[in-house]
This record gives sequence, structure tokens and C-alpha cells, in this order.
Amino acid sequence: MEHNQDQKYINRELSWLMFNDRVLEEAYDKDSKVFTRLKFLAITASNLDEFFMVRVAGLKQQMAAKYRKRDISGRTPEEQLNAIYIETQLMMKKIYSCLNKSLMPKLEEYGIRFRKYGELNEKQAVYASDFFDEFCFPALTPLAVDAGRPFPLLQTKSINIGLMLASTAEEELFAVVKVPTVLPRFVEIHGEEGATEYIFLEEIILNNLEKLFTGYEIMEKSIFRITRDSDLEMDEDDAEDLLIQIEKNIKRRKWGAAVRLEIQSKGDKKIRKFIKKRLEVKDEETYEINGPLDPTCWFDFIENKKFAHLLDMLPKPQDSIDFFGQEDLFEAIKERDRLLHHPYESFYKVLEFIEQAVEDPKVLAIKQTLYRVSNNSPIISKLINAAENGKQVTVVVELKARFDEERNILWARKLEQAGCHVVYGLPGLKIHSKALLIVRREEDGIRRYVHLSTGNYNDTTATLYEDIGLFTCREDICIDVSNMFNMITGYTKTVHYKKIFVAPGNLRNGFEYYIDREISNVRAGGEGHIIAKLNSLIDQGIIDKLYEASQVGVKIELIIRGMCGLRSKVDGFSENITVRSIVGTFLEHSRIYYFYNGGDDDLFLSSADWMERNLDRRIEILFPVEELQLKKRLQDFLDVLLADTEKTRIQLDDGTYKDLDRRGKEAINAQMLMHQKAVEAINKAKKDMIGL
Repeated sequence: MEHNQDQKYINRELSWLMFNDRVLEEAYDKDSKVFTRLKFLAITASNLDEFFMVRVAGLKQQMAAKYRKRDISGRTPEEQLNAIYIETQLMMKKIYSCLNKSLMPKLEEYGIRFRKYGELNEKQAVYASDFFDEFCFPALTPLAVDAGRPFPLLQTKSINIGLMLASTAEEELFAVVKVPTVLPRFVEIHGEEGATEYIFLEEIILNNLEKLFTGYEIMEKSIFRITRDSDLEMDEDDAEDLLIQIEKNIKRRKWGAAVRLEIQSKGDKKIRKFIKKRLEVKDEETYEINGPLDPTCWFDFIENKKFAHLLDMLPKPQDSIDFFGQEDLFEAIKERDRLLHHPYESFYKVLEFIEQAVEDPKVLAIKQTLYRVSNNSPIISKLINAAENGKQVTVVVELKARFDEERNILWARKLEQAGCHVVYGLPGLKIHSKALLIVRREEDGIRRYVHLSTGNYNDTTATLYEDIGLFTCREDICIDVSNMFNMITGYTKTVHYKKIFVAPGNLRNGFEYYIDREISNVRAGGEGHIIAKLNSLIDQGIIDKLYEASQVGVKIELIIRGMCGLRSKVDGFSENITVRSIVGTFLEHSRIYYFYNGGDDDLFLSSADWMERNLDRRIEILFPVEELQLKKRLQDFLDVLLADTEKTRIQLDDGTYKDLDRRGKEAINAQMLMHQKAVEAINKAKKDMIGL
């Protein structure tokens, strides 16, 4: 049976929106505390902001360039945008329906109320007026728009107030007031006994604007927010200094073309028309908002320690079971490979590994890739200490990690000043692999130690993102990683890897080889089984290869948190494929690839998803896990994920998702079960140690 493109493949952007809808479902989850639900609402909105700034902006650029090539689902850029506008309008309505009908009433149950200006009692109104006079008025700058004063350049994601004024000459004038970010968005006002009441900052400003425009009558006023194209564009081949080029582009990011206008639903039509014309925003790019603009503000609100009881506490990371009782990490790794699975296990062992390398006189060199690090990264300070201790330190800093460019530039300069060799990557390729190589002089010669991971060297996100790291000193893997670093930092045309696969060299071929082997085994009368846990599956070549495997009878189980361009359970080409998505407390981030191989199974970890960018336009690593007990740990983890009944959504044959049918099934939350297993393992190890 022949299938058209739309039947075989799901559009990347629409698939991403379905993922964000699954995130929003967590804000509706009545089993979670109200602040946890607010957090997921803020995450949904933050995700959507970035989607407009990057993905929608990119499609608009394609349209402007008259680029009409269809994507794998058969849609042109214009057709994709039209579909996106429909879906995002619905999503914005769902976000505010959740906020207004579910979360705000729930907050009121706990004595937390949000007031409009007209709802304030006399005492509160006086307080709000005084607050404006003391704090707002000095920070505000009224911006008139006329022949001599053009429409101001308003920063992306800023909240603004547009006004129509009437002068004594009865002419209609327009002005803008930017809501300052230096003041708190939530202003606490004294409420009734036992209640905590707030008013939004923009509400106070909106109702005191006459103090800024004396002598003029304010006819209409509306609150609005702009989202701009914020993707960095640069010609890396012509950029003599990539760092300087990126710094310049970051400054321009705030002022890109407008890609979305949000305006409060009761806003004046004249103001809306005026703003749309000046920003060149179309009707379909305009979103009427029934509530406070920018739901990402709830990130700040839920940090209020006074309401800590309204936020679900994150499970505490446990000590590493593989390193339990091991003080000398180098000796432990020499004994056997070790796995670290966070956030169930503490990221501290990675920091301790680097710390021991910094202090160890036997260590000669440290090489590390850095993609996204935390604001106060302890890893940076340790690498600086290593350089100051006389060790040769090489750090590959990816300056093009989107929206982390400024932080990475800051760290790159600090590392250089300390004497580290800093490499900014390769033209046209992002360094997305996560690798740490330590070279040590030992009694029997030079030995290399390696840590490879599916996630970033970021101590903050390691408590929120699920990732897995491998520690090893296996010579074949370590030589491969050394060669990869030499390829990044020097000139190497051809690198032959023995154990690892590296993009954009042999990674795609490696995946195809292992899928083809499962196909061959089934054709020879055996069994075939593939399990892949990843963030996204969009690459058409891999999708087609999976379809081929399904058609010969290979059982394929995909655990894909985010985008999936593959349609599962479709008769004729994907009936042997299941796709599930798990969205829960932690961000599922590790990539695990399992191939049955006739019972002699192969397991790999990777920094790479099955996306064209990961396979062809990034430096990525796929590395094997070969020790039997570590393979069992990974297989047990995959079994737990496949058994989840509480946070799993199953993809249907039309590409949409639904909650797993829980009837007759044990209630299993995979993430909480993994945390429980980590606690039980470490408690057992402690009891065994003392002989109980």
C-alpha cells in the first residue's frame, strides 16, 4: 500500500507543539501541588517563547526568501506556519484556561489572591498609588510616537503599555510605556486577615499613567508583549574570531523582527491596529490574552519561601551505588567501568572526579567539552585550579549553545586568563558531545581515564534532567576519545574509531548498521528487537530505516519525550513500532539505544538524538556500555520506563497522543520508582558494609 508524505511522516513543528501540550497537561494534574502545576504552566510558556523566537522565525525567513521546498510531511514553509498559528492560538487559550479556571481558584483556597486595580479597597488603593509614586514613576520613561519620535525599539519578551491620548487640540496621539523589569512583577498588598493579596505591577502602572502624561487625556490603553526573531545568524567561515562575532550577534538578538504580538483581550482596537502596523505583524500572529501577559513570571512566584509547602519537593539525589565505598576514583575505574545515573544519583561524583584529577600530581592533562554550564559552575573553577597547578588543560567551549552564548563567552575568557587552552569548536558544527579525558602517569605507563555522558556538565540541571554518564579507562575507548579531541582542536582529515561512533563521521552509518543487523537476523528466521530512548526522532533516513525494520517483523519500542516524525502502528509499514512519551517531574534527557543482536545484545549511550542536525551537523558521540552489570542496570531502567502507567502517553496511528489505558494495570511512576530503587540500593550497601 502506498502512503503519501503526510501519512508517513509528522511535521516537526506540529510534533513539537504536541510535546508542549503534554507539558501543559502536567499543569492540569490535580495530583500535583498547585505551585508544581504553576511551574509546568511557566515551562509551557517558556518553551513556546523559544519556539516562536527560533522555529517560527526561521520559517518566516524561509518565506521571505521565497523558499518553497516541502518538509518530510509534504508541507511548504507557508503551510507549516498556517498550521502553527492555528495550533498555537489553541494552546494559548488552553494555557489561560488552566490559569484562570483551575490554578487561580486553587491559589485562593490557600489564601493567595490576585486583585485588579478596581477591586482594591481604599487602603490598598492608597498603597498602590504610593508604590507607583515611590518606585514606578522614577523608573518609567514615557515614549511618544510622532513624526519626530519614531516607534521605539522594544525588546523581545518585554511587557509594554500602549496609549492613545487626546491633546487640547483634539488630535489623537500614541505613546508607549515599558514595564520595568527592575521592579517586582508581583506587588504584595495588605489583604484580609489570613489572606495574602497581590496585584501585578503593570496593573499599578496602567492605572496611574495620568501622572506621566500631565495635560493630556488618556483615551485608551492596552498592555502588550512582543516576541522577536532571536536566532543568531553568522557566516562562520568569514568570522576571524568566532567569539567576537557571536558577541556582536547577541546584542542584535533583542531587536530582531517581531514574530508574535500578545495583547490583552480587552485592549483597544485602535491601539492594536497601530502596533500591528508599526511592527508589521499580521492578524494570525496576534494573540488576544485573557489574563496577565507572560506566564513565565510564575517561575519567580513559586520561589517564594513563604509558600514552600505548595511546591512538591524534588526527590533527593542519592550517593552513587557504583562508587559506594570507593575513595580513590581512579582505582575504582581501573577495577571496572562505572555508571552514574542522575538525578537519582548525585552529580557530585563527576565534580569529585575532576577535583581528584586537579589535586593528583600524577595527572598530566585534562581535556573537556562544555556545552551548557551553570551560572556559578564549580567545574570551571576546578579547571582553572588545574591550570594554575601546572596541568595542561584543554577546554572545548561551544559558543553557539542557543541562549547560553553569553555565559559561555564569559567562562571561555576566564579559562583563557587562567592559562587553559580554549577551543571554540569547528566552523559549521556545534560541539554537542559530552566528554572528559584525563591523562595520568602511572607506574606501568600513561593511562587515560574518560567520562562520557548523555547530558551537560551542569550541576544545576543535573538535579532536574535525567542523564547517564560512563566512567571508563578501557584503552580502546580512551584512544577513540583522544582522537576525537585531536580532531576538534587540530587538523585531522580521517579518524578511525574502534569503539565509539562520532558525528558527522560514522555515527549515521553506525546506527544504520545496527538497525540493518536486526533486519538481517529476522530475515534469517531469528528475532529482532530495538529499544530507543531519546528526545527527538525527526531524521527521515532513520525513520525510513525503522519502517523497513518494522515491515520485516523487528519489534521496535521507542521512548521519545519530544518530537517524533514517525507514525507508529500504521498498517503496512509501522505496525511493529510503538511510540511512547514520558513527561514528569524530571526532564527525560538520556539517549539509550538497545539492539537485541540475536540475544547477544548491544547497548549504547549517546549525546545524539535521531535528528539530521545531530547526525550530520554536530560533533556527537555514541559509546558502548559493555560490562554485564552495567548493561543490566540500563536494561532494568528501560524495563521500568516501558512499565510506566502514570506519566506515559502513547502515540496513536494518526500521530496524536493519549494517556495510557491504566485499567487493570499497576500504578507505576517510572521516575519515582527509579528514585526509590536508588534509595534502596544505597541503603542496602550501607547495611552490608556494617554487616547488618
